[in-house]
Amino acid sequence: MALVGYARVSTRDQHPDAQTDALAAAGCEKVFVDHASGTLATRTALDEALGYLRAGDTLVITKLDRLGRSVRNLKQLSDELQAREVGLRALSQGIDTTTPGGRLFFHMLAAIAEFEHDLIVERTVDGLAAARARGRKGGPKFKMTPNKIAQARAMYDGGKHTVQEIADTFGVSRPTIYRHLDERVNKRVDERVDAAKPAT
Repeated sequence: MALVGYARVSTRDQHPDAQTDALAAAGCEKVFVDHASGTLATRTALDEALGYLRAGDTLVITKLDRLGRSVRNLKQLSDELQAREVGLRALSQGIDTTTPGGRLFFHMLAAIAEFEHDLIVERTVDGLAAARARGRKGGPKFKMTPNKIAQARAMYDGGKHTVQEIADTFGVSRPTIYRHLDERVNKRVDERVDAAKPAT
């Protein structure tokens, strides 16, 4: 029944000392540290931490945003840990899934994630339909804000729009959309596009 810590800083210029010190003070016997953006699908240290954990262990983080790329991703990781009988504890928020209150929090998180995803998809699809009704494939050129990146990912996850349609919706190029989708998504998009091409 070990406490295993996980810390993440966004760039190599940042130092994880505050997180690792807090995790050590919480009793973590081993701490894994990633230097990576939270949006990246591949986080080597997190993969190592998940591989190290055993049933009865608890994964400890300082804050929930150190672990998940989004509410949805956080819920997926929580479900994976729960299925393996591994607890999850967030120190600064006082969340511990080994307690009834902590489990309730993640049930609520699941509902919020689903609601958030549905709203993003609905708003984006409505915007696409309105633009087409006005004879436009997409809006004016503009930068991808965090909210628009989330909308683009939601459209991709919904599986009903091609990358080109998503790019047209936001008035950007396909490479721009690819840049904002993580590496794992890029591979899945390539496979989907190839499969959709008509036979010659």
